[in-house]
Amino acid sequence: MILTDIMKYIESEYNIINSTPCEVCGGDYEADQLEILVIDDVPFDVCECSCSHCGHEKIFEFYAPFLNEKTSKDKKVLN
Repeated sequence: MILTDIMKYIESEYNIINSTPCEVCGGDYEADQLEILVIDDVPFDVCECSCSHCGHEKIFEFYAPFLNEKTSKDKKVLN
């Protein structure tokens, strides 16, 4: 996967966050922290967000196939 594909994945994640209304007040979520987690050997972008109006916190998890691909390539090189 090339860099522009990775950027499209990340952009689509933010589009989802921006189009998801707060379940408490209907306000807009803002990304506070983004981290990469591996859950059951599957890479995820995990974005911690909070509502800009009421402060309600929500965590968004997105599958990160570009990380899985890189990990596979690295393993091939090491073996």
